[in-house]
Amino acid sequence: MEKAKVYFTDFKATGRENLLQKLHRLMKQAGFETIDFENKFTAIKIHFGEYGNLAFLRPNYARVVADYVKDLGGKPFLTDCNTLYAGSRKNALDHLETAYVNGFSPYQTGCHVLIADGLKGTDETLVPIDGEYVKEAKIGSAIMDADVFISLTHFKGHEMTGFGGALKNIGMGCGSRAGKMEQHREGKPQVNEELCVGCGSCKKICAHDAPLIKDRKATIDHDKCVGCGRCLAVCPKDAIDAEDNRSIEMLNYKMTEYAWAVCKDRPCFHISLICDVSPNCDCHAENDIPIIPNVGMLASFDPVALDKACADLCNEMQPVEKSILAENLKTHERHEGDDHFHMTHPDTEWRVGIAHAVKIGLGTDQYELIRI
Repeated sequence: MEKAKVYFTDFKATGRENLLQKLHRLMKQAGFETIDFENKFTAIKIHFGEYGNLAFLRPNYARVVADYVKDLGGKPFLTDCNTLYAGSRKNALDHLETAYVNGFSPYQTGCHVLIADGLKGTDETLVPIDGEYVKEAKIGSAIMDADVFISLTHFKGHEMTGFGGALKNIGMGCGSRAGKMEQHREGKPQVNEELCVGCGSCKKICAHDAPLIKDRKATIDHDKCVGCGRCLAVCPKDAIDAEDNRSIEMLNYKMTEYAWAVCKDRPCFHISLICDVSPNCDCHAENDIPIIPNVGMLASFDPVALDKACADLCNEMQPVEKSILAENLKTHERHEGDDHFHMTHPDTEWRVGIAHAVKIGLGTDQYELIRI
């Protein structure tokens, strides 16, 4: 497979061109206008940010994309699917309220917001793909009803997949609640009682009442647990991990096949912004300081090449002092092949997802970086 073209620009701006104008120019040079948008419903997949999180992409960037689609005759809408975990986006009403509070109103972004899997996360389209791990992906119906699909991604760290890039935004983000459950369910968490202090953080974050606290120790009821991994992220003592040591790999494999289900058989375009690179997902109701400085904006027709280019650019950056990455680099033993995202979350390995995406034909990890 020939190298994919990935277009890149940094966050430097001048009096003649601000960042929003620069994003528009990036999209244009990457070939955005080669897509036929005329009278086409266009889904712009974005993460609206959990209430309390401030690392998510500013709605101003979404406005640039939506306006560009409209200029080309399209009918854009911003979209995401409901979450598995307890939080401010677990149903369409709360999700919309959170989107509006975080600035993603039609008046700010120039287009409407549709929660793709409906009020309770059950509005889904079954997409047959006959993948290695997924036979029928469960995708939010509004996303599959769209004629054109655009991913607008905040590239950041992630506690289970290493980083959250285009593949994560598409694969996990477009899954209905049942689809998210299918991707997460390979490995369920278990508690190391020697480390557990019974603080109850896991119980507070769980939407399914799976953690039990007894005698200042937690246990997980696997009959209730859906394997979403939120408890792993909030445990202050790192006392919770997945029971299956292949669960991280399986999550990446399934997520990649879900991304394939979303993208196949229709025009797609992908944009990633490497800024405010928090160590964890924007699903958190908080965000820690960035692990690296801001890098830039990238666009491509290939989501796999885009993720690989983003990861490579991030690994060229020096860690931010006192970030989780910087602290881990002081205290964790390093091995050949370790990178910034693995060192931020040593139990993760993002490369398996990239490799699987190449294997199934979603894209290539070989790219030409074109700086504009």
